[in-house]
Amino acid sequence: MIEKIEISGNNYKVSDGFRKYATKHLGKLDRYLPRGHKKDVIMKVVVTEVDRAHGNKYDISAAMEIPGGKVITSKDECSNVFAGIDILEAKLKGQVRRFKLEATPHLSKKGLKSLFFKKS
Repeated sequence: MIEKIEISGNNYKVSDGFRKYATKHLGKLDRYLPRGHKKDVIMKVVVTEVDRAHGNKYDISAAMEIPGGKVITSKDECSNVFAGIDILEAKLKGQVRRFKLEATPHLSKKGLKSLFFKKS
């Protein structure tokens, strides 16, 4: 579980329920990180309420600071903040998996192809 998750809001008051939901869903992303990078990950989530003519929208952006200078970011616009967290979780999961493939030498794409596709 990612321990350091900072959640803030612009024109949006962050409720305890939203904070708990975001911590639960985004905190699970550390299982996709390489072992050496799990300890000191910092995640920042910012929710901005944007007033529109046809209703309120929310811009949700998240940034994961991984030790070694890597920053993984994602942004989404939605009408429900809880649904926005789910979308951000899926986006960040793909980016973290890609980072793990690049950071771990024995999991390179070339190595994985040789495991699954045999040469005839």
